[in-house]
Amino acid sequence: MKKRLVSAGVAACTVIMLCACSPEEEEDIFTGDVAERLPYQDNLDLISPAAYSEIDGLDLEPGTYISVIGKEENSPYWQQVKAGVEQAADDLNEILGYSGNDSLKITFNAPSDGEDIDEQVNILDEEMARYPDVIAIASIDEEASAVQFDLATENGIPIVAFDSGNAYQGIQSTCRTDNTKAAAEGASKLCEAIGDSGEIALIVHDAVSENGKERENGLKEEIENSHPGVTVAETIYMDDLDGLKREAAAQQLGFNLEEIMAAAEAQESGQENTPAEGQETSSGETAEEQTAEEEQQSEELEQVNSLAESMSDADAVAYALEKHPDLKGCFGTNDDSTQLAVEALSQAERIDSVTVMGFDAGSAQLSSLESGDVDGLIVQNPFGMGYAAVIAGARTVLEIGNEAEVDTGYIWVDQENMEDESIQAFLYE
Repeated sequence: MKKRLVSAGVAACTVIMLCACSPEEEEDIFTGDVAERLPYQDNLDLISPAAYSEIDGLDLEPGTYISVIGKEENSPYWQQVKAGVEQAADDLNEILGYSGNDSLKITFNAPSDGEDIDEQVNILDEEMARYPDVIAIASIDEEASAVQFDLATENGIPIVAFDSGNAYQGIQSTCRTDNTKAAAEGASKLCEAIGDSGEIALIVHDAVSENGKERENGLKEEIENSHPGVTVAETIYMDDLDGLKREAAAQQLGFNLEEIMAAAEAQESGQENTPAEGQETSSGETAEEQTAEEEQQSEELEQVNSLAESMSDADAVAYALEKHPDLKGCFGTNDDSTQLAVEALSQAERIDSVTVMGFDAGSAQLSSLESGDVDGLIVQNPFGMGYAAVIAGARTVLEIGNEAEVDTGYIWVDQENMEDESIQAFLYE
């Protein structure tokens, strides 16, 4: 059975009753048992509504199959999500008394790369072929799986979302951080740190997921509405870093990227027709001159692509931030983007002059926080998110009703509180 705490109120009443019955007793006598507090109770306490942290009453049939699909397999954040999923599975099997073949089948699968939409869709296809009772998915691209969701619905497989929302109309429940609220708090902290004036940059983990959009909008809306002295001078999307690398490479080589890209596209689509020998184009070029120009543009594009391939993600971000010499702050919308800001600014020797804040708290972010390279972090509750996703899935199978939105919570962590015991449950490495 699930362990519980005896509330302070109940304990107090017990003492009063004992004293009333035995007025001559000089010391309290404790007759009840207080269960040990669960090591992950702080994570569960952050979930709202609280029903999504409770396993009581979820009388699932033996062998019920709940398939959970995340965005990435091995990152610290997603390992915590997986831990929450597995803990919920253990707790449910324990309270229901299931073991062996009767055990609930609750699995976690995810792509190796958090930006690999195709691999996630393939995993979804594979899981659907196994006919689980419910699928909980954190969509990398909120619109990429609409066909699969339609097919799942036709086959009686309901869908729960977590971590990020989804545009699909049939979603039973969504378990995630209130991204707009969390991002707004992050923006407020950053603006306060830079004296409510100056330019900042945002590094957004992608331009397609709903949580990426919500965090970006939450940051920008808070700044626009409450911090008029602060300007978002640059927004960098991590799924567009290859484009930034090409821009940086073309600048280094002294080439006009727009011209050579346009020429390449025109050649591929057959828009440019080579004139016959001796004839001229509308611009007055001969066939030989046009061929020579096309060859030069093709060679320039090869040079750009070659140099771009040699660049790191930090090189690309540093290039984008170089455009803003007066930059005072930078905010990353997840663990990778936050650390990328640190790497790029350190590489450009600007880390001491630009305040960095962001989302999440893996080992790299905590090291940066401890060293002072990062000034503060919005830390989500991935363990609680994984746990709540399983509960939402269980409630869906049992048809006992679901909240449309389940808030799995977040906390603010900085150098002053990062060692506090109440904070430690939310830090992951």
